[in-house]
This record gives sequence, C-alpha cells and structure tokens, in this order.
Amino acid sequence: MSKSDDDSLRPATKLVQGGRRPEWTGDPRLGGSVVNPPVWRASTILYDNIADLKARGHATHDKLYYGRRGTPTVWALADALTALEPGAEGTLLYPSGVAANSAGLLALLAPGDHLLMVDSAYEPTRAFCDGMLARMGIRTTYYDPLVGAAIAGLITPETKLVFLESPGSLTFEVQDIPAIVAVARDRGVLTMLDNTWATPLLFPAMAHGVDVTMMSLTKYVGGHSDAMMGSLTATRAVWPKLRSAAYQLGQAVSPDDCALMLRGLRTLDVRMTRHGENGLAVANWLAGRAEVGRVLHPALPGDPGYALWARDFTGTSGLFGFTLKGVDEAARTRFIDSLAHFGIGFSWGGYESLVVPSDPPKIRTATMWGDPDPLVRLSIGLEDPADLIADLERGFAAL
Repeated sequence: MSKSDDDSLRPATKLVQGGRRPEWTGDPRLGGSVVNPPVWRASTILYDNIADLKARGHATHDKLYYGRRGTPTVWALADALTALEPGAEGTLLYPSGVAANSAGLLALLAPGDHLLMVDSAYEPTRAFCDGMLARMGIRTTYYDPLVGAAIAGLITPETKLVFLESPGSLTFEVQDIPAIVAVARDRGVLTMLDNTWATPLLFPAMAHGVDVTMMSLTKYVGGHSDAMMGSLTATRAVWPKLRSAAYQLGQAVSPDDCALMLRGLRTLDVRMTRHGENGLAVANWLAGRAEVGRVLHPALPGDPGYALWARDFTGTSGLFGFTLKGVDEAARTRFIDSLAHFGIGFSWGGYESLVVPSDPPKIRTATMWGDPDPLVRLSIGLEDPADLIADLERGFAAL
C-alpha cells in the first residue's frame, strides 16, 4: 500500500505520494529506497520452480507473471491514478486515450445492446461507435449534451451504457453529470465519462457517481507532448469486466512511457493551476475583442455552462474555443497561420500553446451547430499570457 491510499489526503499530496510503495522503490538488501519507482522492463518472467509458477495465478499488482500483465513501473502509475478517485477499485492503462475508450466500450457492451453517446464526443469515439460497434450489432444513439435528467426518455430496455464527455473537447458544453448519473443508476444503466479536460483534480468523477472514468494521459497528465497513453478507472462492480477485456485484447503499455507519465503526474496540480489561470486571462481578453463572436469557456460567467461548471468543478483547464465574427474560412486560416507562439497541431495539455480550426457541423447529428462563424480551438500552455495575447493581436491584424 502506498501512502496516497489514505483517502484523507488532499489531491496534491496524493499526486506526490501515489504509487510509491516501498516494495517498488526500495530493496532491503541495498539499505535504502529511491524516490521514483524504477523503470522495470520485462517480457519473460523467470520462476524459481514449477510450484512458484503455479502460485502466481496470473498475478497483477503484487507479483510478476508476464510482461504484458505489467511491472512495478506500470502498477505504480495505475495505483497513483486510482488514488485520485476515492471509491475506485483500480485503473487499467492503454496505449492511447482512443484505445482506452474503445476497450471500455468493448468490455461493457455486447451485440444487441444500445449505447447513448453524447453528441459532443471526441471525433474518434464517434468513429468507433459508427464503425466497429455498428458492425458488432451495437446500436448507438447520439444525444444532446444538455439533455440532463431528460435522458430518461432515451433509455430503452437494451440500453447498457451512457457515455459522457464534459466539457466537450470541441464545443465545451458542460453536462449535468449528477442528473444523468442518477437517472442511469435508477434504470440499471452504467455511465462512462471522458474526463480528460478536467482530470480528477478538477472533477472527481467517482464522487459524482460515475462508474468508469477515462483520461487521455497524453494530455495534462503527461504534460510534455512526448508520450501517449490512456487510462480507465472503475468501481469495484465494473473493474473485473474491464480487466478481463484488457487481457483478452492484449493491451499493454511501455514501462518507459509509464515513467514519463509518473513524472508528469507529480507536477499536475501546479501545472493545472497555471493552465487554468493563463487560459482565463486569454479568454477574458478575447471576450472583449470586437473580432470575436463569442468565447466558449465554461469558467466565464457569461458561458451557458457556467452554472453547472461552478457547481461541480473545482477549477478550469486551459482548453477552450472562440468564434471569429463575420469572417470566412480563408480569414480563419490567415489568422491561425500568422500566429508565432501557438503551434498548429492536434492534442492539448502540454506545456506549449496550440491552435487548430474546428468545424463541429461536420460531426454533429443529434444537435445542429448553428453558429455561422468559424471556430478556433486554443490550448493555452505555460507561457506568459501577455506574450500569447500579443501573438493573438497579430492574428487579428491578419484578418
């Protein structure tokens, strides 16, 4: 047991202490311990004898069995993530956030089942629903992110899972997660949340009744744009299904990447604070610009999702969007191409600021995106916000 298993500890302390079990960081024969869990690379595990082999019993998180089942480096990251969600049974790790989402859906759904998927979901999640799940005979209904308790009208006898993403990573609608979870639980339906925008620091999903929470660790947890990974953290009732499916699918992650994720995790609290502060500084400045139609940031008092955000979240990340008023796509391109301190690239949550064009109408089906102005998505990094604002000023000059 690591020191972070104490649920009385605050999240920042858990980030520092999580996954640092003495048996993973020290060796009595060497007379001490190291701060960081070492990188254990392994495929084959050797046993003392056949009795020892049989005694392992496909072990995980306590004894080595086979490299695909993990090593202490992998278990350290999983344990640290589990500790951030009081009430969680365990965490499984996957090569990417997309892999985690797909594996979770495969584990919890079967042919003939019905899935309720939020219409603002990350585009690869939609592609998996419309592709592989459809071919398996699993029906997906996309629902309005703002449906709240009215989701009860969409649940059928075949509905087995409600998938949430809040805020949506393109259009930033905040869902009424407690209301949706209450309805789902009353009807015997599981809930799964993509919690990458907030992380458990800003939205402790298990405390709000969510059964499975997913993060793309590639983003804020890694924080340095140099490793990819995803995670699923689950309650005791759901955990065995996820673990069994992960083993059957052969999902495994590199201990070297886990070490990078552990390094990022230790500073997540201070980085998220800075991301949030920088993001709000830029968002407030954009809100006052004549060239901007509207800013899509749930932590701004004028945002439609502000009331739910203020009720349920403890802070904000640095990912948000804004529209360019009355211009066309060519003008948006000129704006983005003129920026010097924003990299043009996918993903977010790294130390560097990023910008991409966003076109929600192309992927929405349950709700139409009616804003005629082109949308820009910003991931605000750790630079001085004054420099970022000056850069955006140059962008507006290029319109």
